[in-house]
Amino acid sequence: MMFRRMWFGLILGLWAACLAVRAQTPSIVLASTTSTEQSGLFAHLLPQFTQATGVAVKVVAVGSGQAIDMARRGDADVLLAHDLPAEEKLVAEGWVLPRLSVMYNDFVLIGPAADPARVRGLDVVQALDALKSSGQPFISRGDRSGTHSAELRYWKLAGVDSPGFAGYRACGCGMGPALNMAASLGAYVLADRGTWLAFANRADLRILVEGDKRLFNPYGVMVVNPARHPHVKAVQAQRFVDWLTGPAGQSAIAGFRIKDQPLFFPSAGRP
Repeated sequence: MMFRRMWFGLILGLWAACLAVRAQTPSIVLASTTSTEQSGLFAHLLPQFTQATGVAVKVVAVGSGQAIDMARRGDADVLLAHDLPAEEKLVAEGWVLPRLSVMYNDFVLIGPAADPARVRGLDVVQALDALKSSGQPFISRGDRSGTHSAELRYWKLAGVDSPGFAGYRACGCGMGPALNMAASLGAYVLADRGTWLAFANRADLRILVEGDKRLFNPYGVMVVNPARHPHVKAVQAQRFVDWLTGPAGQSAIAGFRIKDQPLFFPSAGRP
């Protein structure tokens, strides 16, 4: 009986010690995009950051618009997004500290291999102009993400302020689900290249439009301003920014590949 009590006491002591260590482990909340999560980038990056610094990262992956709203409300410690105009506005309003460039990839227009709308090889504006009168289905993220914002800019360049043609469908969803919808319906969709490369359920979809300089897709990182939200863990958040934009983080981004293809390209220190 005494041995059993001693053993039970030892287990309780170890459990309490584990809880104490866990409580002391610093952590931050990162508001970021579905593209960085669904591409697998964070599963590759964050364990390396935590191992190097001891700081754990909880990711809330939403569209860039929602991630920016989180930063504005102080619901995150650090923001990683890919909607440059909205990010610059957030900095100008003082909700976050200055934006630092982290990485880039590009957007691509995806569609069925047969390409019934005949957009293959066009630039993105010409392609959307052809799509709106083709009768073919187009899947929009419709979620205020960086990809959705870029899509709306391209539609406006194509002379469409509010896309609402017969085949236009806004899913209000992340990049992965939007690609799944396009695959099941044989539809066209604008995607970031990183998520497309990581996407397995391609069915008959192919990249039809790429290489247009307007499809450039930069990502930036910002610490939420502790002067606006004193509860923000600014010290740990800055450690994340410093690591991500430093040699270790940039090397980790460059090393993230699928089938030997890079999904993102490091860009710290560039305009």
